[in-house]
Amino acid sequence: MADPAADIEAHDGKAGAVQTAKDLFSGAAGGIAQVLIGQPFDIVKVRLQTSTVYPSAFSAATSIWKHEGPLAFYKGTLTPLLGIGACVSVQFGAFHSARRYLEQRKTNNTPLSYGEYYAAGAFAGVANSPLSGPIEHVRIRLQTQPHGEGARLYQGPWDCVRKLCAQGGVGGGLYRGSAVTVLREAQAYGVWFLAFEWLMNADAKRNKVDRKEIPSYKVALYGGLAGEALWLASYPLDVVKSKMQTDGFGEQQRYKTMRDCFRQTWRAEGMRGFWKGIGPTLLRAMPVSAGTFAVVEMTMRAIN
Repeated sequence: MADPAADIEAHDGKAGAVQTAKDLFSGAAGGIAQVLIGQPFDIVKVRLQTSTVYPSAFSAATSIWKHEGPLAFYKGTLTPLLGIGACVSVQFGAFHSARRYLEQRKTNNTPLSYGEYYAAGAFAGVANSPLSGPIEHVRIRLQTQPHGEGARLYQGPWDCVRKLCAQGGVGGGLYRGSAVTVLREAQAYGVWFLAFEWLMNADAKRNKVDRKEIPSYKVALYGGLAGEALWLASYPLDVVKSKMQTDGFGEQQRYKTMRDCFRQTWRAEGMRGFWKGIGPTLLRAMPVSAGTFAVVEMTMRAIN
């Protein structure tokens, strides 16, 4: 005799797996949009974070255009194009899996609290960090290497991976800055998803509509605002991560640990040192995050 409870459990498991696959696919589409929109802003941000050469974002952008050409704004794009698509896929897949898990634990069908939304987003960030750490490290090395054929340190992303592993091993080379990466990802994506869910839920409640009825321009707006919140909540951690991931090896290494990097930055630059490059970052965050959430939300509506 068939066990009805087992059949229901199997059906729920299959449905959950299908939904997770949809979340992953939608996230990957959003990640590709994120890279294509945000890469020019990102290279300016990294140059400002890791150098004292440029007095402003405009100066950095002008210098890159003049000395390296317009294609330089897409330096190191191959790695994030492949990798960030995977990262955003994991972010959305992990977030919605955690959200469903938290919803299933509730016995009275009450909606999730915003603390629980933050926890689900932080889980997504931590789940994503094993991918995002090395991907961003390689991108940052490619973005900050000297210009010119003879001066280049890396011939491409795979050459960069090989040399980082040769210089510092997997942990101390490719995964340098992993502790601060985990902290940044948890804080950043906890705030990102919390802000977006709050804005979407508030709109649905205010206008007495289902979330699926919220127009795409509002989804993009709320996604953009969530992106601003993400960076304001996590930027000092990102600065430390960028400093550690452009640091030298051996005798050229300046920062021994995450705490040492915080300490040296504070001593040398004070609070201002933790916010260098925030202008172009916030400028980038609005269109990038808007595009990501709009593409993800529209893709989910199309395939559900």
